[in-house]
Amino acid sequence: MTPRILYKRLAFAEVITWTLLILGMVGKYGFGLDWATTVGGSIHGFVFLCYTVATIAVWTDKRWSAGTGLMGLASAVIPYATVPFERSVERRGLLEGHWRLGPGGEQSRTLAERTLAFALRSPVVALVVTLIVVAVVFSLLLVAGKPTEWFS
Repeated sequence: MTPRILYKRLAFAEVITWTLLILGMVGKYGFGLDWATTVGGSIHGFVFLCYTVATIAVWTDKRWSAGTGLMGLASAVIPYATVPFERSVERRGLLEGHWRLGPGGEQSRTLAERTLAFALRSPVVALVVTLIVVAVVFSLLLVAGKPTEWFS
């Protein structure tokens, strides 16, 4: 899977899960369905974490500027902003080609590049580790409670 395909799919998944979260909020506050935000929020939170990992991976591989990478991360926080951001980086040619650090690709130089190169050369191991890390972070966030209550 190329960086372009991965990023396009996750940007779209973010839009879908934002919709689920917003519908959940309508269900909770409009119709008293307290479970609706739990379902929509949980799905959205998991996809948000996956999008964040993908953004960091593409940022590292494609050598995006700090500004572009941070905008990619910020786009996940703003409802429906991931698709316009993805289209913007695609138009600018920042998603072109295969993985630079993939098998047979360039030599990695930094810790981030070495980590990504390992992930691209051992995709099954990387997928399992990534899913475990995302699940652990997701679980810790669930234990932390609702984001609206973190600073109360």
